[in-house]
Amino acid sequence: MVVAERTLSSLPRIDYADRFTVDNTATDATPEQWARAMFGNVPSPAERLIWRGFLGLRLLPGRSPSTVAGWRIDGRGDDWIRLATGSWFMSGNLVVRVADGQVALATLLRYDRWLAPVVWRPLSAVHRFLVPRVLRKAAARLAS
Repeated sequence: MVVAERTLSSLPRIDYADRFTVDNTATDATPEQWARAMFGNVPSPAERLIWRGFLGLRLLPGRSPSTVAGWRIDGRGDDWIRLATGSWFMSGNLVVRVADGQVALATLLRYDRWLAPVVWRPLSAVHRFLVPRVLRKAAARLAS
C-alpha cells in the first residue's frame, strides 16, 4: 500500500504511484543510506538514459550532500527521505521509507502535460521490472 508514502509526497496531485519493498537486512542504515545504495551519488549511464533521455528529468550535476543521483533531497524524517525532480511534462518524487522491518521505495508522479502518460505508460513496465532488482542489490550492498 502506498498510503504512507503518498502522505510524504511534495506533489499537490499524484497521477501515478507504486511501492516496492524489501526486508530490511541492514537495520542500521538510514533512509538516505538506502537511497544512495539504490541509486548512488551520481546517476549511472542507464539511469541518465532513462531519467534524462526518455523522461527529460532535470538532474542536478555532480556529487552533493543535497542530492542523490541528481535528484534533489526535498524532505526527510527519521524513517524516510524524499527525492524530487521534474521535466517540462512531469514531476516526480521518490520516497524511501525504512519501517516495520522493511524498506520501501515509492515512485510518485504528477502528469503536468498530456505527453506524460503517453511516455510513462510504456516506461512504467520497465520501471516495475527494474525496481525490485534495485532494492535487492541495495540490500546486498548494505549487508556487506
